[in-house]
Amino acid sequence: MKKFLIIIAILFPITSFANEHGNEGALSTAALHPKQIKWNFDGIFGSLDRASAQRGFQVYKEICSSCHSLKLVAYRNLQEIGFSEAEVKQIAAEYSISDGPNDDGDMFDRPGLPSDRFVGPYANDNAARASNGGALPPDLSLIIKARHDGANYVYSLITGFANAPEGFAMAEGKSYNPYFEGRQISMPAPISDDGQVDYKDGTYATKEQMTIDVVNFLQWAAEPEMENRNKMGIRTMIFLGALLIILLVAKKLVWRNVK
Repeated sequence: MKKFLIIIAILFPITSFANEHGNEGALSTAALHPKQIKWNFDGIFGSLDRASAQRGFQVYKEICSSCHSLKLVAYRNLQEIGFSEAEVKQIAAEYSISDGPNDDGDMFDRPGLPSDRFVGPYANDNAARASNGGALPPDLSLIIKARHDGANYVYSLITGFANAPEGFAMAEGKSYNPYFEGRQISMPAPISDDGQVDYKDGTYATKEQMTIDVVNFLQWAAEPEMENRNKMGIRTMIFLGALLIILLVAKKLVWRNVK
């Protein structure tokens, strides 16, 4: 038994040394942990920055919507982030919707209505794959909830594009991004330069600003009920706290004569 323990004590450091140096120089493909950003919507007192979300919609419309759909959001929902009814009607009317059949049994195209959901960039998934080298761009309706630490993940992914380190084998048509599992992603950097979007409110569109704005917009798209849920939670905690005080006082009054 003593000899066995001696052998283990000798071999373990050798094995560890061999593993450590055998992997030396190997490039990791594991995704980095997302950058941690302080968002207005964090926590139970969190709220949506509506001005930022409106700018984020513009970023989505002018950049992201060329590849990514937003199937679960209707144009009329944009009023929740501050767009007027007239603005929503104008935005919806910019899109052509296939509708029907008409009285003759034929399908027809019409201008979009506020009740319509966002029009996607592709007719179907096969068309999307064909246009993106076989990769299917994900729908962004629930992307913030679908990914762990979603807001920070999306922020990190958009800002994380970089040149691959020396010796890292890149597949054809892929971009290097350390925040994506495998560190190779089919999407090129969507926001690469300042000024890609001309904000209607006059805000200068830096790369950082555009990224923050589109994350705020996607946070709203994924959880439009967030503010109401937070308010309800706070009211519930206040009610329960008041009820607890009343019950404690009642208990003392009921049992005050009992020794």
